[in-house]
Amino acid sequence: MSQCVVIADDLTGGNATGVLLRKMNYQANTVLNLLAVDPHMLAACDCVIYPTDSRGLSAELAYAKVREACEKFAGDDVKVWSHRIDSTLRGNLGSETDAMLDFLGESYVAIAAPCFPATGRVVCGGYMLVEGTPLHKTSIAIDPKSPVKTSDVAELFRAQSKYGVGSIQMNELMHGKHYLADRIREMAQAGDRTIVLDCVTQEDLDLIADACITSKLNIIAVDPGVFTSTLARKLITPSAKREKSKILAVVGTVHPNAKVQMEHLWLSQRTYNVFVETKKLLESSEAREAEIARVTAEILENCDRNQISTVTGDGIYPDNRIDFKPYMEKSGLSLNEVSEIINRSFAEITMRIFSAEPTFRAMYTSGGDITVAVCERFGTAGLRLLDEVLPLAAYGTFLEGPFDGVHIITKGGSQGDATAINQCITYLKEKLFI
Repeated sequence: MSQCVVIADDLTGGNATGVLLRKMNYQANTVLNLLAVDPHMLAACDCVIYPTDSRGLSAELAYAKVREACEKFAGDDVKVWSHRIDSTLRGNLGSETDAMLDFLGESYVAIAAPCFPATGRVVCGGYMLVEGTPLHKTSIAIDPKSPVKTSDVAELFRAQSKYGVGSIQMNELMHGKHYLADRIREMAQAGDRTIVLDCVTQEDLDLIADACITSKLNIIAVDPGVFTSTLARKLITPSAKREKSKILAVVGTVHPNAKVQMEHLWLSQRTYNVFVETKKLLESSEAREAEIARVTAEILENCDRNQISTVTGDGIYPDNRIDFKPYMEKSGLSLNEVSEIINRSFAEITMRIFSAEPTFRAMYTSGGDITVAVCERFGTAGLRLLDEVLPLAAYGTFLEGPFDGVHIITKGGSQGDATAINQCITYLKEKLFI
């Protein structure tokens, strides 16, 4: 049976959630006909999505359709139950969540984390904001089928649910996952079957997911898809084991944007990171070799458990940035020559990883100098340029040489918003599995 079941109130939203799950390497199937479902089909996919098309129905009909879907997809293998709701809170939020709670039983609690950071939908102070505007002041307030007259998320659920609804706001999230797990347990024990949480960023969603897991409660994720995919990432291993094709991100730039982008990647996807202690690359040839060997060995030891590995210069954090002058004076080298030592060291780490583990089939490199050094070390004649992923982020494959066909995306360290590297890595995953 599928490990993740998503009951969505419409097809478009269900498919959007399925795409989020697919980008994390899960096999996700949307089912449109319950009568055509058979166990073999469910066994072949990690995540099943079923749209009830119930957003505009009465609360009673919506309840019945959701409960019917739960009965069809229930199984011992299900680790994540999800009620995919509209990102602007239209529809039968409460009655559909009640249907899942009633079917799954008293041990379950619904965790509503209805934010979608990439589209500007966030919850802060208990209120839904759409690109900074309270929900009830947007066009959703006059939606012809499902108008929403309040921005208070918990109040929307209370108006539609027969169960208690609680709310946890940002000031409580600040205390960390163990505190949050305790609060969720306390509220569930007090009778709140649905708990609405503030959530503004992907970091918030990771914290909420970690708290849910720590609480050891049975959870229904209620959200527009991002919280569901976050919870799935932490609980489910893709059954198809497509992680055999691995990706390495190599980031040596010290531009402030790199820190933001890498931290977003680490929060968004399952990765294993090793920091390179840059100063050791310049201390001596012996220290350089030891550091190259250390980073290489640590990546290779852990890559089987992670499809994505990252090698990151510690200089993305200002406290670790080094003054090149002492090293230049000690070695009699120019600034350019010292920089080349660092670039070649990153290239050597990359080469050793790809040589030792042939399941690495794609890489992301940040900064033109490191990209040049990597191409030289890999002996490629150049790059077959195939696409533009983002402005100043190019996708291609190695041209000729022993690593011909290896996928690569290169991007300037200063380019893109916080999501840029994550988008590049996701693009590589999609290219590897077409």
